[in-house]
Amino acid sequence: MTENPELSSDLLRGHTDTIVLGLLRKGDDYGFGIYRAILGATGGEYELKEATLYASFRRLVRDGSIEAYWGDESQGGRRKYYRITTAGRATYRRNKTDWDFARSVIDRLLED
Repeated sequence: MTENPELSSDLLRGHTDTIVLGLLRKGDDYGFGIYRAILGATGGEYELKEATLYASFRRLVRDGSIEAYWGDESQGGRRKYYRITTAGRATYRRNKTDWDFARSVIDRLLED
């Protein structure tokens, strides 16, 4: 019997910021929208914890990779939106290059 593979949070630790930056490259979004985008992109196979996501937002704002702003009130309270900055785009490209390299090395090491 084959077990279903599991995507552990340990595997993605350290890549949350890059995932968020990658999504914001497509356009500004608010916290829950980004959460839903991650869930949708993975077909529900990976659910990022809310605390992890908001810690990433704080870190990225502090580092100047994203900016936060309040949107207009719509269907309830105001939402805090995030947009990627020029520095954030550069960080995304650098992190994506590093990830591609690491993935290729790991793939070679794990080949049968």
